[in-house]
Amino acid sequence: MSWTQWFIFILILQVIHGLGTWKLYIKAGRKAWEAFVPIYNAIVLMKIISRSWWWVILMFLPIVNLIMIPAVWVETARSFGKDTKLDALLCIVTLGFYLYYLNYVADVNYVENRELKPKTATGEWITSILFAVVAATIVHTYFFQPFVIPSSSLEKSLLVGDFLIVSKFHYGARAPMTTVGAPMVHDTIPLIGKKSYLFNDNFEERNTSWINKLQLPFFRFPGFESVERNDIVVFNQPADTLLNMNDFKPDRNYYKPIDKKTNLVKRCVGVAGDTLEIRNGYVFINGKQNTLPPRSHLQFSYEITFKRQLQPLRIVEILKKYDITDGLGYGRTDGTYAIPAATDEAIAKLRLHPEVASIVPTRQEKGVNGNIFPRDPNYPWNSDFFGPIWIPKAGATINLSPDNIALYKRAIGEYEGHKVVTRGNQIFIDDELVTSYTFKQDYYWMMGDNRHNSVDSRYWGFVPNDHIFGKPVFIWMSIDGINDGLKNWSFRWDRIFTTVTGSKERTSYLIPFIILVLGITFFNKWRKKKKANQN
Repeated sequence: MSWTQWFIFILILQVIHGLGTWKLYIKAGRKAWEAFVPIYNAIVLMKIISRSWWWVILMFLPIVNLIMIPAVWVETARSFGKDTKLDALLCIVTLGFYLYYLNYVADVNYVENRELKPKTATGEWITSILFAVVAATIVHTYFFQPFVIPSSSLEKSLLVGDFLIVSKFHYGARAPMTTVGAPMVHDTIPLIGKKSYLFNDNFEERNTSWINKLQLPFFRFPGFESVERNDIVVFNQPADTLLNMNDFKPDRNYYKPIDKKTNLVKRCVGVAGDTLEIRNGYVFINGKQNTLPPRSHLQFSYEITFKRQLQPLRIVEILKKYDITDGLGYGRTDGTYAIPAATDEAIAKLRLHPEVASIVPTRQEKGVNGNIFPRDPNYPWNSDFFGPIWIPKAGATINLSPDNIALYKRAIGEYEGHKVVTRGNQIFIDDELVTSYTFKQDYYWMMGDNRHNSVDSRYWGFVPNDHIFGKPVFIWMSIDGINDGLKNWSFRWDRIFTTVTGSKERTSYLIPFIILVLGITFFNKWRKKKKANQN
């Protein structure tokens, strides 16, 4: 629904609330009209049920309100003497319409200065759990969220098994667009493996299904910085149609809402308004080669030949000595082996090994069609030679022609919500003949540092601003061997409690953190002991 439709929907809910509670407002010593005034009626209701005013804010936060609104129904019933487990159950299963019974049928009286603490240990336990979930959901949605590196696309910059803290407020927290879903989980409920949100993901029904009308329009709170070139960014994969990111052959395509698409982490190598080109695997922005930050490590593929025949296990041992850990394959000719990914520094050292005969970079030739974005014969690009391509910028206008429509058709149609059709040399947007288009939002170009082992913007194009999720700022845990089922795992102690970006030398803040925690713990014990002695 649009913001206007949501506004009308909320007004209707206010009328429903007023009709079901106005007598209860009167019995609590308030005026009947106060039950009908939007937002004000919620503030008054918090006073009636003896709850804090900030509950009103929680009632309007998506996902959090799925817990808070039923809690308010139950608390309202309790404020009028209906405080049994059955009353609480009736409030929830009737979606709050039990209050209509209390308002019009039941003979109830307002309980002033009632006891807010649950009467039983079970009730207290449930209350504590619910508000812990509410607090965690707020932090998870609007401030920080944990994220684990799932693939080697940013290897050696970020490693598989790095557990990150992703900041939502650097770029501005994105309000949830999916309003009905389980808190603190992404697209799948753990253990049971079921979809965690309410949405019809069939292509034919996604624009007509009533449950999809419950989606909120995109909204982002103000941040204190913009996505900058070379930032490592977590975002929703724009072209995601997989039910499970590890299953590349689903029974059908699944068209998810934006905030439920698969989360990916890549490096932003091009921002809105840039002209990007890839030459021999290296990125050029506006004609100049992109310079990466100190902790960045580009990796490319190579073919290696040895002076004598070696067993694959022996080759793997040699490669590990030079921190080449992304596996080993067979080369294109007999006697050669493929190194999927290695840094320039590692290759330079490996060349000096006495058993190495030659190392040759694996590159595609310029002009060879690599079947990547935009998948058009007029653009025979590949992962090593790509572009130039202009990255759309909000408010910028581009001239459209049969020559360049393939580059921008997906952005205009899929991400900006228009119908784009080409007929001969003519381009129609929403059934109107056009020769230009003005973009509504900024776009970005995301790539992995592991240039030959990363599915990124070279394969699915631009990343829209409304798909930006957050900025990784901290590695709180790092485990080697996580992709091996933790059979031979170990902690990477030098990476635990380190920042994602910074100077080339990585510094761990684990010891200072432990000292701080111990200091606070002992100080609190000393303070309590001192207070006890004074008493």
